[in-house]
Amino acid sequence: MVVVLIHLAISAVWLGSMIYSLVIVQPRVERFFPDPERREEFLLALADGNRRPVMALVGALLLTDLAVLVLRPDLRLGYGLALLPYGLAAAVFAHVTWRHWPARVFALPGELPGYQRRLRGLAWTMLALVGAAFLATLSVSVMSSK
Repeated sequence: MVVVLIHLAISAVWLGSMIYSLVIVQPRVERFFPDPERREEFLLALADGNRRPVMALVGALLLTDLAVLVLRPDLRLGYGLALLPYGLAAAVFAHVTWRHWPARVFALPGELPGYQRRLRGLAWTMLALVGAAFLATLSVSVMSSK
């Protein structure tokens, strides 16, 4: 049961941080930095150094999901189904961190709004994927505890 709690906690951290970023931080950044170039400077500073911690979180999430699959056969359906959206969210994050952000760094000022718009879409996609996976694992975990 401990690995289930660890998994759900890690998933909740990822989900909660994405919700906070998209619903609270991003709109406030846009209001505080109406100039796209200044906003971009701030966003680059804010994102600097986040790759490794997020990749560690994603790795831990996938490892704990696999551990639950091995240790808890009664939870295999929900945790097995959750691997797909978690994996897709990890792939989107990999695209963002190794392709999107480097391209943004070298973008011309007129290209920044397009990059910012695409990143918002990618972030909402990751949120939907992680949210779906979290709900699948949480619901099967709650149902098995009854």
